[in-house]
Amino acid sequence: MEEQDLVLFEKKGHIAIFTLNRPKAMNAVSAELSERFEALMEEFEKDENLWIGIVTSSHPKTFCAGADLKSVSAGKNIMTSKGGFAGFVHFPRTKPMIAAVDGYALAGGCEIVLTCDMVVASKKAKFGVPEVKRSLVPAAGGMFRLPRKLPEHIANELLLTGDPLPAQRMYDLGFVNVLCEDGKVMEEAMKLAKRVETNAPLAVFEARRVAMKTLGVTEEEAWDVSSESMPYLARTEDFREGPRAFIEKRAPRWTGKKKSKL
Repeated sequence: MEEQDLVLFEKKGHIAIFTLNRPKAMNAVSAELSERFEALMEEFEKDENLWIGIVTSSHPKTFCAGADLKSVSAGKNIMTSKGGFAGFVHFPRTKPMIAAVDGYALAGGCEIVLTCDMVVASKKAKFGVPEVKRSLVPAAGGMFRLPRKLPEHIANELLLTGDPLPAQRMYDLGFVNVLCEDGKVMEEAMKLAKRVETNAPLAVFEARRVAMKTLGVTEEEAWDVSSESMPYLARTEDFREGPRAFIEKRAPRWTGKKKSKL
């Protein structure tokens, strides 16, 4: 399989769709897949017309099974310099990502999901980090992202037993945003993405930035970070477009441009 086929890339309006596409290997992350994903993330970040992304899978039963152990045993580095595992989990992005999971998301696959900002999952989906069963640890973000996104004792259950939890349980715990029927994850993920797409992109990016940057800081520090947002947005074209569209009783025409012409 050619490297460009390992992660498929599609644009629908302002939405980018990344499809993990190593079905014969259950989308296990190889060095080549990581390089491809990171290159696509670079393109996604640079394109001002792309405002939100979805990562999904071409496999009917598995989102991603984690690292490709054949690549690891062959001495290949499956990490990239900028994005880390899968070229994604440590990538310095500014735009929101949705995970669309229609099957097993295990080990590094679960950590790809943890990297995303929202999760759509089918009822057959399962999430887990089984690394401790092999004297390993979920080192692609799982050990600190799970406790941030789940109650402490539930995160410990996943980390320490290595056993997966079903989508219904993860939905009840608030980890999954939308729970849907099997085979419907992309349909539901697109609906969720379009709800974001209708908003001013720079305001969306800024709201996400502040939410991420203020995790675990004091309220005083959070106020300092939050206070930067309105002056920044006030210098953009969309800051004027929002009120103008409201007054003119029409849908706003967002540009996503960072600097105002005025």
